[in-house]
Amino acid sequence: MDNGELIDVGEVTLFVRRLGQRREDKPSLVVLHGGPDIGHSYLLPGFEPLARDHHVVLFDFRGCGRSSRNLPEDALQPESVIEDAHRLIDILELGQVDLLGFSTGGRAAVQFVDKHPDQVRRVILASTSAYSSADNEPYLENWEEYQRRRAAEEAQNWALRNSTIFVWDLELAPAYLNLLDGLDEGDWSYEAYLAGRMHPWFSGDPEEILRASGKPILILHGDKDMGFPLQLAHRLHASVPNSDLAIIENAAHMCHFEKPDIWSQHIREFLSRK
Repeated sequence: MDNGELIDVGEVTLFVRRLGQRREDKPSLVVLHGGPDIGHSYLLPGFEPLARDHHVVLFDFRGCGRSSRNLPEDALQPESVIEDAHRLIDILELGQVDLLGFSTGGRAAVQFVDKHPDQVRRVILASTSAYSSADNEPYLENWEEYQRRRAAEEAQNWALRNSTIFVWDLELAPAYLNLLDGLDEGDWSYEAYLAGRMHPWFSGDPEEILRASGKPILILHGDKDMGFPLQLAHRLHASVPNSDLAIIENAAHMCHFEKPDIWSQHIREFLSRK
């Protein structure tokens, strides 16, 4: 596996990891991770199987992981992440790419395809939502298992780091928690979001942005996702005719970790379509 490198994109230096071999017959897949409080390494279990026949480029957002740190709050606005990705694609001479946004990164992907449509061939929105956090609440309020797991996390003062919420199979939760060990929290502050000091990840109507893009879109979701309930994935799919919906059974928000082979195969099949 590529151990990664630091690449200067102008304002900041990004930690970049490239998996698999560059291929003339297939665009590279560029990944926008979630959080954005930690880097991309927790996503590797889902991309290592895909890298057997695809070139995958992952990077830590500015202020995360091993990219430039200790940045002022005004340097951490979401639009800066979009421009970092844009510059990175140019610097690596990737040409037109396929773009995957995971969780919060899915919201960044909506903005990217709106701002830089010519750089994108296909879009994958994985374990994410185009809607506000308020849209989650009606589904989570009435989900007994979610409420039970949330209470257990609170009872341990969130020391489990959402591992029992983001992973459906509780036997896998300790391994997921172990995967997070050593991943330092970044410069990003949720307090800044709550205080209204941070810009939104995208501007405009996400459904209209995705429809107008004309890009083939894969919505990839675990049926037990307690971060962004499955109903929101169905809603987006119904509103965006150029989208496909792939559902992974008995997997939660981190379905790339719980079912990596199934998860990567859905991506492989989508990217290989003519």
